[in-house]
Amino acid sequence: MRRRQFTALLGAAATWPLTARAQQAVMPVIGILQIGSPVPDFPAFERGLAEQGYVFGKNVTKEARWARGNHDKLPELANELVSLNPTLIVAPGNVVAVAVRRATSTIPIVFIIASDPTKIGLAKSFAHPGGNATGVSMLTATLTLKRLELIRELLPSHATVGLLVNPDNNELLLEIERIARSTGQSLEVAKARNPDDLEPAFAQLVRAQVGAVLVGNDAGFLAQREQIVALAKRHSLPATYEFREFCAVGGLMSYGPSVAGALQKAGTYAALILKGARPSDLPIEQPTAFELVINSATARSLGIQIPPSLLLRVNEVIE
Repeated sequence: MRRRQFTALLGAAATWPLTARAQQAVMPVIGILQIGSPVPDFPAFERGLAEQGYVFGKNVTKEARWARGNHDKLPELANELVSLNPTLIVAPGNVVAVAVRRATSTIPIVFIIASDPTKIGLAKSFAHPGGNATGVSMLTATLTLKRLELIRELLPSHATVGLLVNPDNNELLLEIERIARSTGQSLEVAKARNPDDLEPAFAQLVRAQVGAVLVGNDAGFLAQREQIVALAKRHSLPATYEFREFCAVGGLMSYGPSVAGALQKAGTYAALILKGARPSDLPIEQPTAFELVINSATARSLGIQIPPSLLLRVNEVIE
C-alpha cells in the first residue's frame, strides 16, 4: 500500500505543471526610488528590460518607493529599499542616485542623472565606473548656456532671464555662476527644493520682472512639470525646459536629450546586471543627440512669434 502511494505521488509530481514549479522560484527584484509621486511605470525602461528577455510580473518583480517631492525622505526610503536586498536599484535623478549610493556600496545601482557622475561620487570614470553604480549621464547642466541662448532669441535684448533651480544641484549652480561671469548677462536665480517652494519661487521671478524663465535640470522638476508649466502660464512667462515632456503638457520650449532613450538604456543595463554583469564593467552612457521642441499653441497664447531662423532648427513642433 505504501509503495502504491509513493508511486502515485511520483506520478503527480511528474505531471505538476512546469509553470507552477517556476512560480516557486524566487524572481529577481528591481528596487525603484523616485523623487516624485507614484506614476505609471516607465514604458521605455520596460522596453529596455523586455529586449533582454525580462518582463515585470513574469520573470522579474519590483519594489518601488516615492518621496512625493520631499527630499528629506530620500535617505529613509533608500535604506528601506536596501533592507529588502533587491537584485539592483534604479535611481532616476541626481539626489536620488546619491541617496541610494550612500545607503549601499554593494547592491548594484542603475542611475539616470543630469550631472557628471565622477563629480558627485557615483563613479571613478565614465569608461570604468569602478563601483556598484552605472547608468546614463545626460549632462544637461552643460546645456544651460545653449538653452539660455535659445530663449534669448525670443526676447528683447535687454530682458533679464530668471533661472529656477534646486539648491541641492551644486553642479548647476556652479554652471550658472560661470555663465554669468562669462557673458555679463543679468540672471535672477530662484530656488525651489520641494513642490511647496515653486509658487514662492515664481513670485520672486515675477517681482524681478524677468522676461523668461529657464527651468533647471532636476528630477523633481520633471515630476512636477504640470505644476511648473501651469505657473509659467499663469504669470505669462515664456519658459524653456530640458525635456520634451514639459512641452507635451504645454511648456513653450525644450532643448535636451531624450528621456525615453535614457530610460530604455537604463532598462538594458538593468537586464545585463540581472544576467550577471557587474556595474563596474558597464561604461556610463551619454546622449549623442539633442532635440529642440517648441509648443506653437503656447507661443501663440504668449503672443510670441517664433523667428524663422529658430524654426529651421526645430526638431518637433507641438500644435
